[in-house]
This record gives sequence, C-alpha cells and structure tokens, in this order.
Amino acid sequence: MTNLIKVIDLLGVSYKTDEPMKNHTSFKTGGNAALFIEPSDEDELIKVLSACAESKIDTFVIGKGSNLLVSDDGIKNRAVIHIAGGMDEIMLVDDTTIKAGAGASLASLCKFALANSLTGLEFAYGIPGSCGGAAFMNAGAYGGEMKDVLISCEHIDKNGVKGSFSGDELDLSYRHSAYSGSNLIITSLTIKLQKGEKSDIESKMNELMGRRKDKQPLEYPSAGSVFKRPVGYFAGALIEQSDLKGKMIGGAMVSKKHAGFIINYDNCTTSDVIELIKHCQKTVKDKFGVDLETEIRFVL
Repeated sequence: MTNLIKVIDLLGVSYKTDEPMKNHTSFKTGGNAALFIEPSDEDELIKVLSACAESKIDTFVIGKGSNLLVSDDGIKNRAVIHIAGGMDEIMLVDDTTIKAGAGASLASLCKFALANSLTGLEFAYGIPGSCGGAAFMNAGAYGGEMKDVLISCEHIDKNGVKGSFSGDELDLSYRHSAYSGSNLIITSLTIKLQKGEKSDIESKMNELMGRRKDKQPLEYPSAGSVFKRPVGYFAGALIEQSDLKGKMIGGAMVSKKHAGFIINYDNCTTSDVIELIKHCQKTVKDKFGVDLETEIRFVL
C-alpha cells in the first residue's frame, strides 16, 4: 500500500490515509480505510485504477455510502475510491433526456428534473445516495424504480477501460442490475422522462417526502430498508409481527417507527447491526418460515 500511496501522491490525486469510514456511510459505523482516494474527474479515476492494478492493490468503490455496512476493523487491504467531486454534473441531452454523473446525489437529479418540468422520477425523491448507486442496485420506492427511466450507463473496468450498457444489457430487476457483483464502475447514467406540469411534479415530490417523514425513522442514521421484499410478504410487517420493534443489540435498534429499518440508536457498531440482522432473520424464519434477504452491501 505504501508504494501505491507514493504513486497517487505523484499523480496529484486527493487522498487520505487511515480515514474513518463512519464519516462516509449513512449508518455512521465502520473502521478506518487504510487509503481513501477521491479522484476529481474521470481522467483521474482512470489513472488511479491503473495505478492500483499495477500495484496489485484491489479497490472498493463507494458513492454516498447510503447502502453500506463496513466492518468495525475497517478496510485495510483495498484502496477505497470515492466517486464524487467532478463526477456529479447533471445536464440535459434533449428536452426529455438527462445525463448525470455517478457522483451526483439522487436528490439533485430529482430537483433538476423538476426544474425542467420532467416527470417520471418523483418516486426517487428522498431516496438517499448517489445516482451511480441508484443505477447499481435499481433503487426504487412507491411503485417506481430506476428500471422505469434508466436507458444507459457508462462505466470503467478495474483496468481503466471504458464501456457502456444500454437497454436490456442493463439487466434490471428487483434491486439488481448488470453491475451487481461486477468489477465495473458506473461513471454516468442517462434517463428518459416525460414533459409534465411543474406544479404537479413538485406536489408529487412533496407528497412522497411527507410520507417518508411520517413513516420512516429519518432522524436516525440507517441504511434505509435492511431487507428485500420477500415474495408474497413485506419484510417490515413480518418483523413487526415477530414483536421485534424496538429490539436492541448494543446500540442498534429495530426502529419503533418502521420495523423494516435498523437504526443507529446509540453509537452502535457494525457488529451490533449484523447481530441484530441475524436475530431478525432467525426470528422471522422460526415464526413464519420466511427467509429474509438483505439488500445492504456488506464490506467485511
């Protein structure tokens, strides 16, 4: 890792050593990253990836960290690459098509669509995280998902080679895309919307945000819904019916407001969250015979 740091330093790319990952995840947990690199644009990203490949150091890419659970031991043997900075530009391609950098927040993309009187993305307003992360996991809520609007993504592989997927190549399904489990890094995405009335779009966005605030524990650090929706069930309902609302392990708690959320109630550790996840899974399995599958990405 020392040699790689010297190369990154020579490249003039911004980086930090021994960086607390709790500062970069919405759960506010996780140990330190030995090397935390923040390329300012796509060119710097390619240089960093090439340097890591030459140094035989694996990489882990993050955006806003809204769906990550990082080990309390941190990330020691991989270089963490933070996609943000210069990769957050949002622009119109034509009257109904928007291109966004992977580092842009999903909230800013929704506001851009509103400003241009474009409808179809309202469901995403209030979903935390980056545009790249939303495409990566086909994020969705309130009857909508990225699959409804996403038409293409540009990406770079771990060797710095550019490519793209469009249409069926994106392989979008429930909380899944062609990028799930791959070594490809999304650098931008293009969405197709429709013209609408700005007042109607804004009203819908405000309505959905109001519903989030009413039903979700947004006042506490979390990673949103912990579990995928089991076929024929709702994870939150199964957990609530298992009398697990308010259940705590360490500082982690099953939210009393929405049982589908586990929150950092009192300075919890990642280990606390993992143990509580396992407890929910076992309890629901024993009571209902249903396997709860997580939608959080674990970095352990």
